[in-house]
Amino acid sequence: MKQPFIDKILASYNPKGAFIQLGSGLLDGEVVTDARVNLALKMMNRHGLIAGATGTGKTRTLQLMAEQLSDAGVPVFMLDVKGDLSGLAEAGKTNDALLERGLAVGIPFEPSEFPIELFSLSGKLGAPMRMTVEDFGPVLLSRILDLNDTQSGVLSAIFKYAEDTQLPVVDFTDLKRLLSYLSDGPGADEIKEDYGRISTASSGAILRKIVAIEQQGVSHIFGEREFDINDLFGKVDGKGIISLLNISDIQDQPLLFSTFLLSLLAQLFKKLPEVGDLDKPKLVFFFDEAHLLFNGASKAFLTQIEQIVRLIRSKGVGVFFCTQAATDIPESVLGQLGNRIQHALRAFTPNDAENLRKTVKTYPTSEFYQIDKILTSLGTGQALVTVLNDKGIPTEVVATHLVPARAIMGPCSPSLYEELIRGSSFFTKYQERIERRTASEILEERISTANRIKEEEKNRQQAEKQAARPAATRSRRQTPMEAAQAQASRTLAREGVKLIGKLANGLLNAFFKKK
Repeated sequence: MKQPFIDKILASYNPKGAFIQLGSGLLDGEVVTDARVNLALKMMNRHGLIAGATGTGKTRTLQLMAEQLSDAGVPVFMLDVKGDLSGLAEAGKTNDALLERGLAVGIPFEPSEFPIELFSLSGKLGAPMRMTVEDFGPVLLSRILDLNDTQSGVLSAIFKYAEDTQLPVVDFTDLKRLLSYLSDGPGADEIKEDYGRISTASSGAILRKIVAIEQQGVSHIFGEREFDINDLFGKVDGKGIISLLNISDIQDQPLLFSTFLLSLLAQLFKKLPEVGDLDKPKLVFFFDEAHLLFNGASKAFLTQIEQIVRLIRSKGVGVFFCTQAATDIPESVLGQLGNRIQHALRAFTPNDAENLRKTVKTYPTSEFYQIDKILTSLGTGQALVTVLNDKGIPTEVVATHLVPARAIMGPCSPSLYEELIRGSSFFTKYQERIERRTASEILEERISTANRIKEEEKNRQQAEKQAARPAATRSRRQTPMEAAQAQASRTLAREGVKLIGKLANGLLNAFFKKK
């Protein structure tokens, strides 16, 4: 039975080009060293799934794949959920268990370190990763803000207006000012004609959601300098750089970091040129905690994910989703994942049993295993594997004893971590924010100009109205100078009359006295 098993596995997992070795096959509980399970590099842009219950070794599978990809000169991007992948920068410590595992799979264990770059959404655990609001887009932003369909539609109209009028929406300050401008400001009539009126209720609801995000202290991920996706493709001494996004300090905001990762994928899809099928991928993107991405996702959001996954392979990018169960991934996405690494599943509850039943149905039958039994009996560091061979044909399902990781399986030392951050050119590049003339400043100028023009028009109309009145009906109100002149004239006239009267009396008296 062993030799037919070896022949079957070698026939399925013997690619002609470059490959990474996942491990060796298991048969009746025994590791069959010669039954080597390899994954062709040229097929890694057909995407994949790494699944399994908590504690079954998924993170170490990510690590061993990243290590071998780095050796092959393929850059890797990984989400570091717990902050324990930074150990990739330090060579592992040799022990009997690792030596034994290396011999079992036919690869003698040799500790090694790998080039890594550390990034962080908070900016506290690595070089800050930022993105502009306009590049994030209305669909993904609606996901973060938890908007309903009506509010999402309003946000899409606002983004379209900003694009059509060339208003750079960089951060939340720009978005809030634009929202106010178009809902109850000078732009309300303008947007009404071409995009539809924005109700006060909708604008108020969106504004409250934005403020809520700001109060959580994570709005700083929007702004500039924006992360340049070309910084993910570096190499050091021929090894591909492993870029780690450490989110251990914001684990309580899964919606934010999972959506940010998808936005990063969207930018890769948008900006990378078409390259077709390559001998090895330009980048492999590991999407850990993938179930967070799909929980409660809207139809528009799922459509965007499906489009990215379906088309990004032609850009030379492979995407591997990592989650607890295959059922966490929508069927429309799962169907596009050609490479499957399934760690042990547990069946402690009715829901667990149902997930196991559904997962078993996604695998072809095997002459060597009962799929349901093998899935519940796999040990830590073992997985059920089926991938695409170099002709794109699914391989034989095989229970696999996985290759050991060669770097530290845990966080690196705090001193090395700090050294990696401070010594990175990316930390200097992205640490300081860039402020430029954006929508907020442009709209402020527009509002000021509109107010000035309005005041000038009001004064002009008043002047025209004053000039158009008949003389008799015009206002008799005098200026202070005119009032003084009138008073002086009246006083002179009055005194003149008195003087003339006195002169007349004097003359008459003199005349009568002579007589």
